[in-house]
Amino acid sequence: MSIGPMGLSFPAELEEAFKSELAAWDAADGTERLWNRDASLWTGGDEANWLAWLDVAERQLSDPARFPRFAAEVKARGFEDIVLLGMGGSSLCPEVLSFTFGRRAGFPRLSILDSTDPEQLLALDRRLNISKTLFFVSSKSGSTLEPNVFFAYFFDRARQELGDAAGSHFIAITDPGSKMEKASEESGFWKTFYGEPKIGGRFSALSDFGMVPLAAMGVDVAEFLLRARSMAKECRLPASQNPGVRLGVALGTAWKMGRDKLTIIAEKGIFDLGAWMEQLVAESTGKHGKAMIPVDREPLITAENYGADRVFVYIALDGEAAFADDVAAIEAAGHPVIRITLRERMDLGQEFFRWEIATAAAGALMGINPFDQPDVEASKIETRKLTDEFEQTGKLPAETARIADGGISLFCDDANAAALGLDETTTLSEAIRRHLGRISAGDYFAMLAYINMNAENESALKLIREAVLSRNGNATCLGFGPRFLHSTGQAYKGGANNGVFVQVTCDDAEDVAVPGQKYSFGIVKAAQARGDLDVLFERGRRAIRLHIAGDVSEALETIGNIASGAE
Repeated sequence: MSIGPMGLSFPAELEEAFKSELAAWDAADGTERLWNRDASLWTGGDEANWLAWLDVAERQLSDPARFPRFAAEVKARGFEDIVLLGMGGSSLCPEVLSFTFGRRAGFPRLSILDSTDPEQLLALDRRLNISKTLFFVSSKSGSTLEPNVFFAYFFDRARQELGDAAGSHFIAITDPGSKMEKASEESGFWKTFYGEPKIGGRFSALSDFGMVPLAAMGVDVAEFLLRARSMAKECRLPASQNPGVRLGVALGTAWKMGRDKLTIIAEKGIFDLGAWMEQLVAESTGKHGKAMIPVDREPLITAENYGADRVFVYIALDGEAAFADDVAAIEAAGHPVIRITLRERMDLGQEFFRWEIATAAAGALMGINPFDQPDVEASKIETRKLTDEFEQTGKLPAETARIADGGISLFCDDANAAALGLDETTTLSEAIRRHLGRISAGDYFAMLAYINMNAENESALKLIREAVLSRNGNATCLGFGPRFLHSTGQAYKGGANNGVFVQVTCDDAEDVAVPGQKYSFGIVKAAQARGDLDVLFERGRRAIRLHIAGDVSEALETIGNIASGAE
């Protein structure tokens, strides 16, 4: 079974360095050490404990009837919708599968909930027929905040409509012995599927965390895994012939030469793969002052205006070419470009594995452990402090805006206030422009938006990205909270201090209670945003928060006008 082609177009200096690194990889027996789970390939830490993903496809294929049997059961029960309640590694792969394959005849459509924004939660709830909906509660540990509050809400909704039959509409995907396994037993879930403790969340695409939702969608999981296995076999070859190692060495070499912004250009048929790649690359490489920053869904600009800190990857389904001319221009301008073509959608399993191998190899070149996430926990701790305080006192700690103007308030710590020269005379426009003026060559700009993740808001935030891009071509990122906390958030906090951040929060027009808790979804979201910002401040990041009290669309337009100089 053949795999989709990958081509590299590198400038001469980078090409020579890449060839040298490939030779060094083979001389050090890199591929053999990776497959032998030799931790010395990285830092000599606990890496060997996190490599069960290497042969997970083979294990999944040992019982080829398991997934078709489950798919038939789902189809027979006549569900209209499946809603996966998860976060990070538990949700991003299913999201890609949902967008890539769409709804299959006779099977339910798959939707993902990975936001604590009340508006987003309610929009999903209002379109569901609970009696025709199957819920996947997907959490490795079973203790992650977001899946637990999602479960609390929708299990309560199911009990209201289905009574004692509520549990029959729920499935757990979790590791053995987790809190979610216990909740499944106590609540009478229909089924429980198990992950593998020695596979980290972001490497779990081919485990049950990805394959159970794929089966429920009516996709041939065995065929999907067979194609992934073919990639795995190719990834045992010497470096020059190894599609995963070649990609990883290319990324690692580019990073060593200062090209630390991985700019993803994906054609329409496979566009959401970038969301999964963001977590895999950022959370794996962003630590100890190092990072490869993934840049996804960024507007394209004139090729000559990009900085020399980027490496581009162009991903397309065979026959798609909407961005082909743009990519050719980027190549002609002397930027390094990696081209990957999938023959068809079922080859997505191959790409999951290719990028997992590549990330492991890149981590080796960067001298880091690509399987831990030391800085993700920092935001969780701060969020937990805030939600605990709310449970005890009924309110979050008071905070005072540095500037308040027209329904938009600006918050930051003393260090950022001093750097921006804020005083009682500083206007909001001046403060925002000074902040954006801190972006220098080699920096990236990131919008961290704790608002409803919908098309309207994404378009408005895209205009702000364009304003920064048009000025100097710096890489721009967009993350919706809290989902990015379990993804790019690791690199933003643990990577190099070359990011400039604008966090956006808003009042909630309608809040939603979390059953069994004093705090609401709005309070959880506010605590997550404030905890996130506190850690950015603690790490000395250039960051501000803009809080919107009124109409979100109008406020985003105002911010966009300030950023572009149109105000």
